[in-house]
Amino acid sequence: MTELTVLIVIDMQKGMQDANRLANRLPPRNNPHAEDHIARLLTAWRAAGQPVVVVRHISRSPTSVFAPGQSGAEFQERFVPLAHEHVVEKNVPDAFINTGLERWLHVRGIRKLVLAGVSTNNSVESTARSAGNLGFAAAVVADATFAYAMTDFGGTPRSAEDVHLMALANLHGEYATVLTTDDVLRQLDRGLSASAAAR
Repeated sequence: MTELTVLIVIDMQKGMQDANRLANRLPPRNNPHAEDHIARLLTAWRAAGQPVVVVRHISRSPTSVFAPGQSGAEFQERFVPLAHEHVVEKNVPDAFINTGLERWLHVRGIRKLVLAGVSTNNSVESTARSAGNLGFAAAVVADATFAYAMTDFGGTPRSAEDVHLMALANLHGEYATVLTTDDVLRQLDRGLSASAAAR
């Protein structure tokens, strides 16, 4: 039997989409095709019958676009979970904190995780760090995540690509393995082929 690998899609909500449309809401981002890559992963996971977890941020701030009841808290249309897929609601960046995600994975014997979503240096990085620290084998999909430009602690402006690449560098080899969408889909195909051959 093929070992289960869960795809975890993080914070692909309408509020993030709306913020991207409003030039004054957020700084420039990188990876403009990240959503397309996430959709490819989601389609492949569903076709393979592998588990999917869809995470959304629910803010404690009533003025946030991610506050309960706000349209921004809803999933973007192409990332709406199916009825049988597990939904995790979090109110801090890390999807493991106060959500029951760790227990959900352990109960199902799932040790392998593939992470995609937003943003690379925030919710994706914090979730990947916890995954590694908790003993899961995590992969972060570099082209299925994205970040925003920001100013570093020394006052130097950093591009979205710089922020993205540094977050990935923080994770790779320490908490997770950084892969591309094509890498992950090839691994998924190999695993399914091996399972079929073993029957």
